[in-house]
Amino acid sequence: MADITSSPKSNIVLIGMPGAGKSTVGIILAKMMSLDFIDTDVLIQILEGRSLQDIVDNEGHMALRAIEEKVLLDLDCTKHVIATGGSAVYSEEAMKHLASDGILIFLDADLAALEERVLNFNTRGLAKKPGQTFADLFMERVPLYKKYAVITVECSGLTQEEVCAIIAEKMGQ
Repeated sequence: MADITSSPKSNIVLIGMPGAGKSTVGIILAKMMSLDFIDTDVLIQILEGRSLQDIVDNEGHMALRAIEEKVLLDLDCTKHVIATGGSAVYSEEAMKHLASDGILIFLDADLAALEERVLNFNTRGLAKKPGQTFADLFMERVPLYKKYAVITVECSGLTQEEVCAIIAEKMGQ
């Protein structure tokens, strides 16, 4: 399918809901494919000197999304696995930037699986509207993930290693 070794795109960009496994899969996949790894949520926290939740609590979810967009647009790397925050897809400009040298992969998990994995919904630092439920967020974001994804991996019920194996296979590795 999308062989990264012959593709002009050198990055693998993971998109999906909180709890889909982007960070963990990203680390394993980077090791498997001998690539560097960036977690953009961690990058935001390092650059801002505070947690995502602190940003949301003090400035609101739109401030977090604006910071995230700037961090994504400032990314300039090759041969990386990039785990994005779940709200990255709200910025069309950032998605185009990531796609310019990256293959966007949607880690698609069903709502039930995600709700089992995300137990800290209200303190996780999510860019969500006040009062918005996890199900609301899911319904709002999934069409955006599907819009930008080049590859979709259904990962409900799979281990992170199984997800990585599917990604590697779909990428011709």
